[in-house]
Amino acid sequence: MTTINQRQPNPHIAAELESAGHSALLARLLAARGVNGAQEAQLELNQLISPASLLGIDVAAHELANAIEQSKHLLIIADYDCDGATACAVGLRGLRSLGAHVDFLVPNRFEYGYGLSPEIVTLAANHPDFDKPDLLLTVDNGMASIEGVAHANALGMPVLITDHHLPADETPSAIAIVNPNQHGCPFPSKNLAGVGVMFYVLVATRAELKNRGYFTHRPMPNLAELLDLVALGTVADVVKLDHNNRILVANGLARMRAGKMCAGINALLNVAGRDFRKASSFDMGFAIGPRLNAAGRLDDMSLGIRCLTTDDEQEALQLAQQLDEMNRERRAIEQQMREEAEVNLSSLDVEVQFSICLTHEEFHQGVIGIVAGRLKEKYHRPTIVFAPDGKEFLKGSGRSINGIHLRDVLDWVNKNAPETIVKFGGHAMAAGLTIVRADFELFKDTFEQAVVAMSEPEVFTKQIVTDGQLHSTDFSIANVDAINKQVWGQGFAAPLFEDRFEVIEQRVLKDTHLKLVLKNQNGTFNAIWFFHAEEMPKHIQCVYQLQRNDWNGKTDLQFLIEYAVPID
Repeated sequence: MTTINQRQPNPHIAAELESAGHSALLARLLAARGVNGAQEAQLELNQLISPASLLGIDVAAHELANAIEQSKHLLIIADYDCDGATACAVGLRGLRSLGAHVDFLVPNRFEYGYGLSPEIVTLAANHPDFDKPDLLLTVDNGMASIEGVAHANALGMPVLITDHHLPADETPSAIAIVNPNQHGCPFPSKNLAGVGVMFYVLVATRAELKNRGYFTHRPMPNLAELLDLVALGTVADVVKLDHNNRILVANGLARMRAGKMCAGINALLNVAGRDFRKASSFDMGFAIGPRLNAAGRLDDMSLGIRCLTTDDEQEALQLAQQLDEMNRERRAIEQQMREEAEVNLSSLDVEVQFSICLTHEEFHQGVIGIVAGRLKEKYHRPTIVFAPDGKEFLKGSGRSINGIHLRDVLDWVNKNAPETIVKFGGHAMAAGLTIVRADFELFKDTFEQAVVAMSEPEVFTKQIVTDGQLHSTDFSIANVDAINKQVWGQGFAAPLFEDRFEVIEQRVLKDTHLKLVLKNQNGTFNAIWFFHAEEMPKHIQCVYQLQRNDWNGKTDLQFLIEYAVPID
């Protein structure tokens, strides 16, 4: 079942935004998303929250500044997703610009799994160039690496953790932990991605070096040059786009649109067929991000990190083409897994079942998260998909719906079915875990109980939230361009509009997409509904996005349909 609700903008804020120069439509859209005034609608870098309130950042900056001044060897331990890859690239580029001797190591998910494990520490201690690193720096991981940090300490390699994942009760014995979500951290934005945390650490380290007079005889690097990478990781990790994150993303997008992005992002946009001058959050989330993630899902994320850190345009293009090929392979694997999943879900009754847990001997560990996300979207149920992890265990990846905090649900399961979960971690909307294979059915039943116990009945009804109807004067390319220039994403949803229309024409394109001509009191409009081939009745209620359609040198307004139902 699906319900349609409308956002209600604060009319006083909308009026203030309009008087500040925004169009009436954009003012209404921003006010409806909690923007509290003209200043908050601005996305200038000088509005970023200061690093000072990040717990542990002073110690981290001090230790990194010491390491740089003393020419110590630093090793970044990265994560194998897009956030981890961009955080690693930001760390490498930023620290090298400050004069550091730094390299990276990223775990292969199939050999070592997630985070700074004791095995990864041993690998790090035998670095081919550094002999043994003087300092380990984690990006987008580390909060659960209690054993790994202990092993590193025993080997004389202190660890500095940068992360954004929710901590457990016990945290590792690192020399510093920088994580806005750690216990006692007063940093007001809890939504930084791993790459955002690393960027903040660099800003603080540069400030510490400046205070020491380090830049008296050497140029001080412009860290804003890293914001294209920060924007990519922030969007791809689907963290909430609060004001602080929107500042980071907006300025990163501005660099891309000006052609000032790194060679790797330029190459990835190229192979994805995207115009850098029109780069958007959508491009980062659905074009660049999946191609980078493909390396970590199917092979080794070091390929993606190399793409993001090379300044050689030809090398970047070659690496981007390899990532594109991996992404094609990933899509084929995903399609096969989704078909198998649908067979297993053919008898699913969403009226009585409130969660989905699936496993199959042929499922691929690197793709289970994507499949979980697709099933969650289709069935509107928290979903975990498992793949074999040796003979004894299953590795799972979960995605949740609004109103159900997935990590808290897993904690409930862990307490009520002890020893079923080997390890788990994550946040509200996504989590990863390993369970005992023989306990799959027990886990499945307990997970269902936890979901029911920790949620309200209304969260299981899918809701589409729109910005209501448009006025006749709102239908303009200028408004479309103004919308496209904004930063939209998780927690700051792209505008959706709704109205009633008469279907004047319709035809199916390539047996897959529905092309329509719609009419109402505001005029006649072209529309397209991707991946929907069923013809519509004469009268429909329609939820849609506004788009510009550039074709043969001509620009027209077009609707991108998200949802439609017949009306009398």
